[in-house]
Amino acid sequence: MVELLQTFSPQLQALLATLFTWGVTALGAATVFLTGQVSRRTLDTMLGFAGGVMIAASFWSLLAPAIEMGEGGVLPAWFPAVTGFILGGVFLRALDYVLPHQHPESDQPEGIKTEWQKSLLLVLAITLHNIPEGLAVGVAFGAVAHGLSSATLAGAVALALGIGLQNFPEGIAVAVPLRRAGMTRLKSFWYGQLSAIVEPIAGVIGAAAVLYARPILPYALSFAAGAMIFVVVEEVIPEAQGNGNTDRGTLGAMLGFAVMMFLDVALG
Repeated sequence: MVELLQTFSPQLQALLATLFTWGVTALGAATVFLTGQVSRRTLDTMLGFAGGVMIAASFWSLLAPAIEMGEGGVLPAWFPAVTGFILGGVFLRALDYVLPHQHPESDQPEGIKTEWQKSLLLVLAITLHNIPEGLAVGVAFGAVAHGLSSATLAGAVALALGIGLQNFPEGIAVAVPLRRAGMTRLKSFWYGQLSAIVEPIAGVIGAAAVLYARPILPYALSFAAGAMIFVVVEEVIPEAQGNGNTDRGTLGAMLGFAVMMFLDVALG
């Protein structure tokens, strides 16, 4: 697979990778067609897994390369990584503050007040999560084109695989609450997969940005990492821990972290 991807442009590589992550989200949302419902304990374990994957990916696939790229420059090696990381969190907080959305287990909408239906607000909440994920994959593939030792095609593929794995419970996290609220299975699935449509868009933008602007590369990598950590701390882990299944959520996070660490170290 890596050999085949080498024949494509970074933008096309990012597009294909994020179409894969979108597809895994759709696969998770498709669980609403099953006869039984996903239990809360299982969902919390899977959400913990998703959080662990995102934390590990933020360091091995994004922050570590950003720090390495900053070495030998005019500014201290830590400066691009720290600056981008903080800006990523600030960006997600700004979107969180402005964009109308509602988290699955909450009855209180957030962002600018609107009369939009709850189903749309739920989709927008998960869409917020998927922006940094698509951006991270795109930036990783765009970085490969610069020939840096810390940015490899295998590493970018490992990141896409990890993001895809953690997108499965995110698809469930949108579709299942909608189904429980009385929406049809088809509509629940539709909204569940729709939440990840932003990933291919963000992926192509991220790849193109770093491809044509080499100096921003370490900032872009750490920006994506900061945005993902914001999502994990603000939403994923609290949701996995808030239903009395703290041990399952924690073990899921450790497993997710270990899986992403394995993918990045073994493949990258």
